[in-house]
Amino acid sequence: MNTLTQLSAALMITASATVMAAPTTYTIDGSHTFVRFTYDHLGLSSQSSQFNRTTGTVVWDQEAGTADVQVVIDTTSVETGFPLFNEHIQGEDFFNTAEYPTATFNSTQVVFDGERPVAIEGELTIKGITHPVTLEVTHFAAMPHPMLQRDAIGANATTVINRSDFDAGKYAPYVGDEVTLTLSLEAIVQD
Repeated sequence: MNTLTQLSAALMITASATVMAAPTTYTIDGSHTFVRFTYDHLGLSSQSSQFNRTTGTVVWDQEAGTADVQVVIDTTSVETGFPLFNEHIQGEDFFNTAEYPTATFNSTQVVFDGERPVAIEGELTIKGITHPVTLEVTHFAAMPHPMLQRDAIGANATTVINRSDFDAGKYAPYVGDEVTLTLSLEAIVQD
């Protein structure tokens, strides 16, 4: 095989590998991923709570500039800082966790500015009711995890919903109908 033929073969193999670069799947790190929610309480204060158990995946194709985000929130893991209130908002008037123990977010499109995601459009389902939402990405990082020695991504994103849209509007407007959701996410590449 002459040098020109070898060079042509090497270029074809390199081009094929680039074209066939697979998307990378990251698993959400439940110990560093939380969905927090903030709302107005009687005009007296802004209250914040969170869900302690979140699972899911992020599939990111850096070459194509696309991504897919799937998040499952265990609504029974709600943490308000007060056990009696945790039980109260798991009732039928709010999360109804006996019938709907999870809420989900499934992306329909991730909008990029260069290599950085700036918005995640998708569908949020709470109590079996689904509405479109757009999460605005306020922070994004992709780097090797310094302790796990595997690739990792992290992001913070936020959106505002009306809880009444999800059949959870009891006491509105005294307790604010508008709720700010903040997703703080870390995910590690799968082996």
